[in-house]
Amino acid sequence: MKTGKLVIGIVSIVLSLVMLFQSCAANVGSALNGGTDASGSVGTLVAILMIVAGIVGIAARSSKGGAIAATIIYAIAGLSAIGASTGIYKDLLVWGIVALIFAVVFLISIFKQDYSKPNTPSNPTTPQA
Repeated sequence: MKTGKLVIGIVSIVLSLVMLFQSCAANVGSALNGGTDASGSVGTLVAILMIVAGIVGIAARSSKGGAIAATIIYAIAGLSAIGASTGIYKDLLVWGIVALIFAVVFLISIFKQDYSKPNTPSNPTTPQA
């Protein structure tokens, strides 16, 4: 499960860079149309949340608290993206679903991963004379 969380964190960071580029393009398109669409701005926020969740998922992949934090951040990003996907930035729906899938994986890891094991291999202690 730790390897899966590492992979999801890396994929999340890479995908968020794509999202940032798309959000900038959506913001420019909305400004050129003279519209008041906010989906590009929400896309930027979602991309930042995905970067944060990816970093938390990577840094705290052996911690239950880190998994809980990443789950909450991914869920907020996903729900925000799905809620704002009605504007010019239609791809935001796809990114919202991806974020919710990542949230579900981290939620499952909260209950399935054994967090009681230490991060380093256990060395038997020898009695000192």
